[in-house]
Amino acid sequence: MIVRATATYAAEYGVNLPHPVYPYEAPNKRTALAQNLEVFSGPQQFRIILELCDHRSFSLKDDPERTKLKLKLIKDYAHFATEAAGHALNEQLIEETKHWLQGYTGSRTLYEGALAKYKAGGLSRNLLDDLRLALEKLLQDILGNEKSLENQVSALGQLVKSSGGSPEFQNMFLKLIDYYTKYQNSYVKHDDAVIEEEIEFVFEITSSFMKHLVRIA
Repeated sequence: MIVRATATYAAEYGVNLPHPVYPYEAPNKRTALAQNLEVFSGPQQFRIILELCDHRSFSLKDDPERTKLKLKLIKDYAHFATEAAGHALNEQLIEETKHWLQGYTGSRTLYEGALAKYKAGGLSRNLLDDLRLALEKLLQDILGNEKSLENQVSALGQLVKSSGGSPEFQNMFLKLIDYYTKYQNSYVKHDDAVIEEEIEFVFEITSSFMKHLVRIA
């Protein structure tokens, strides 16, 4: 599997492998894989290792060690991440949100972590949980408490009202937050059942929530 998998990437990137066929001269599989990976660039290695973690030869069930490896890749080598295929976040919205979060370090760190995981792909549950925590942390900082997102409705309503928001907007905003928390509880906190096609929408609505909250605060 190691030789076949890396040979496919070698053909794609036009590089020569030290172990292109089996049997190989390396003393073991780990060494063969490491030496084959060395001929690729950093961004290429990032992509290959991330994709190999989800190789079809593995069980469909999540493995803690593979998930740990993917999270380490995101943490230490996020600068090698490229846009996930099939997704296109509103980059202007993302940049504006990061700008508005400059005074909220904890929230911004979580938000940027979610963005790195989105770009890398394959960590949907983790990135959506980061978004929820980023929004929760932002509200805690703005409202000066330690309440969970679900328990901020009353204080949030007062914040929107005191900022001059119309009753209709206040009701809409609170209803959206209510549905947002229910979505997170159903698909992220309790079940590993994230629907990939919904990630972009949840990412962007979280960004819109954050932008508006910082503005009215």
